[in-house]
Amino acid sequence: MTEQTFRSFVAKTLADLFGQIDDLDTDDLDPTLSDGVVRVEFEDGSIFVLSQQVPVQELWLSANLRAWHFRYIGEVWVERDTAEPMLPLLSGLFANKLDMSVTF
Repeated sequence: MTEQTFRSFVAKTLADLFGQIDDLDTDDLDPTLSDGVVRVEFEDGSIFVLSQQVPVQELWLSANLRAWHFRYIGEVWVERDTAEPMLPLLSGLFANKLDMSVTF
């Protein structure tokens, strides 16, 4: 994938995800989208960050003192070491944090 294609694809992915996060029925979080980064600050002060990493063509997630690295494989973002799909993982992290059902 070319750099421009990657940037365009990630911009759409992050915008879609930001919209879904922003639509969650809770006041316990404050999401922002800026320059290839979705940042979500929770009421308790913790932060989740999902950012594009152009040189390696990955999305990196930092949450709960842990990091994940996702690559786009077969039309799905998957964690590069575990092959876990990104959206179910994110859904679980948000569901646990917000104590509510979340599906991205």
